Amino acid sequence: MPHQNHQNHQHPHFKPPRRGNSFMYVLVFALLLTVAYYLFTPQQYTDDSKLTEIPISQLVQEYRSGQYTGIEIKNSKIYAMTEDGKTFLAYRPEGESITDLGFNNPSVLTPVTIVSTEASAFWLSVLSNWLPIILFIALIIFMAKQLGKGASSAFSFGKSQARVYSKDAKKRTTFKDVAGMDESKEELMEVVDFLKHPKKYTKIGAKIPRGVLLFGAPGTGKTLLSRAVAGEADVPFFSISGSEFVEMFVGVGASRVRDLFQKAKRNAPCIIFIDEIDAVGRQRGFGMGGGHDEREQTLNQILAEMDGFEKDTNVIVMAATNRPDVLDAALLRPGRFDRRVVIDMPNLVEREAILEVHSRNKPLDKTVDLKKIAQQTPGFSGADLENLFNEAAILAAKKDRTKVKQSDLEYSIEKVGLGPEKKSRRLTDEEKEITAYHEVGHALVGTLLPKCDPVHKVSIISRGMALGVTWFLPEEDKHLKSVSKFKDELCSLVGGYVSEKLTFGEVTTGASNDLQRATEIARSMVMEYGMSEDLGPVIFGEKSMARFLGTELGSKPNYSEEVAAKIDAAVAKLIDEAIKRTTKLLTDNKALLKEISKALLKKEVLNKEEFDNFFPGKGKGKGKGKGKG
Repeated sequence: MPHQNHQNHQHPHFKPPRRGNSFMYVLVFALLLTVAYYLFTPQQYTDDSKLTEIPISQLVQEYRSGQYTGIEIKNSKIYAMTEDGKTFLAYRPEGESITDLGFNNPSVLTPVTIVSTEASAFWLSVLSNWLPIILFIALIIFMAKQLGKGASSAFSFGKSQARVYSKDAKKRTTFKDVAGMDESKEELMEVVDFLKHPKKYTKIGAKIPRGVLLFGAPGTGKTLLSRAVAGEADVPFFSISGSEFVEMFVGVGASRVRDLFQKAKRNAPCIIFIDEIDAVGRQRGFGMGGGHDEREQTLNQILAEMDGFEKDTNVIVMAATNRPDVLDAALLRPGRFDRRVVIDMPNLVEREAILEVHSRNKPLDKTVDLKKIAQQTPGFSGADLENLFNEAAILAAKKDRTKVKQSDLEYSIEKVGLGPEKKSRRLTDEEKEITAYHEVGHALVGTLLPKCDPVHKVSIISRGMALGVTWFLPEEDKHLKSVSKFKDELCSLVGGYVSEKLTFGEVTTGASNDLQRATEIARSMVMEYGMSEDLGPVIFGEKSMARFLGTELGSKPNYSEEVAAKIDAAVAKLIDEAIKRTTKLLTDNKALLKEISKALLKKEVLNKEEFDNFFPGKGKGKGKGKGKG
């Protein structure tokens, strides 16, 4: 991950005080006032009415003779303490001073304390008048703090939450850090070139795209590619998530949009990146709030800001989403998001390049073959490949090795793709036998049919929720699927179901997931691909925004009840044909099914080479050709 650089150059351990702690300072100050009150206010010994009152002349005489341990003078009252803890009270005659009474005689060792009530009166006034106000203010600040971030935003309307990555960062993300995606990077190089040399385009009257929309599957590197554009152009990068605009307070989102674009204009040229823009950019007019809810007001503000740039303001908005089909049409029109860049899943060459990037800081063993790992990871995104290498490094460290081996990577592929091994899940001998015949049924049918992918591994060791696994891997990336390939895959999926029925005379719950996947493929063939012989090349259902919102609003599908019945019949027909075809294949190869199942029961795992040994002369071909139905 690229290093996040901040503009605060203070010592790394320095933490400036937060404003949210101000109420603590107020409370501490009030506490200090209370303590000061008790420190500076003179102690009242007892109730004066309970003290023994003596004449002032007697007190002075006894003072001079040293009969007291201490004298305290408070205004007109004189308190005299004895060794046995008694206190005597005398009143000073009006007009006579301390000197007149002789209490400042240096020859007498009895200490004399004169208490002034002016300081205590001052603090008493402060405490009685100001302390309640201070405590009330502290209480308000404390309550506001406890309302949380949502309520605290009410005190700071419109402050953008965007994270800023300065162009002065020591380590910037560039296109060198983004493996693969050559077409996407070439498309974005025009944006980079404009940010670097805007006059070259403006002289000829060209306008830079206001916005660039990146869409693709999760983990394909949309955010990373956006940061690489900012790094290549050497401009500031403002990053924010679409969900951060939407708040429970009306108007907060729109105000944050205005604040974000104002900051961007002050730092132009720069890039604004909005991740998961579908959180705020969904089509307007749907939902409980109609056209007046907070989300739509925020979207309206984004539309106004994107189309309201000055001509000389070099601010480009980049956004990423996994669902471009749900975005509002006004957001996608020219003048807003002019460019749309599709980020596909990486192909074989790109996967190898991504693996090389993630292996830079990891010591690799000589046995590691990244090309072979790339061949074994079709359908993996860039994030999956990064996780794959991380899991391999964790496994190597767990085994106290200093380098990552090929076996670590292969084990991680299975862990990431299929789930961890469940060795603690103990199966009975009967369950192991059923599982072995089930998995070999998948593998054998897939090997005998020409359009299925080659078998990579067969295992009866539990992984994830499955009791066993049959792993097919394509020899190359494919982008189109024919009717015959779909039908062969259906046969392979029901191979476990048919194998159980032929061998044991009944089926178990282990085939439920296979039948679910087979039904989904058959329904897609009928409804989405027009591959049904009975219904013809007609697409049923909608992939538009209305389809996704239709289920929420309770709308009906765009076909009649009669057509729905025909769809169900066509799906059932495809499944029934696959079961009949698979039954013939496994019946003709029953001896081979039994032989491979016994070997799997003995070893628990059969890799590609061990499985291919059951097909003499197979080589790189597809099976012996027997019983291809």
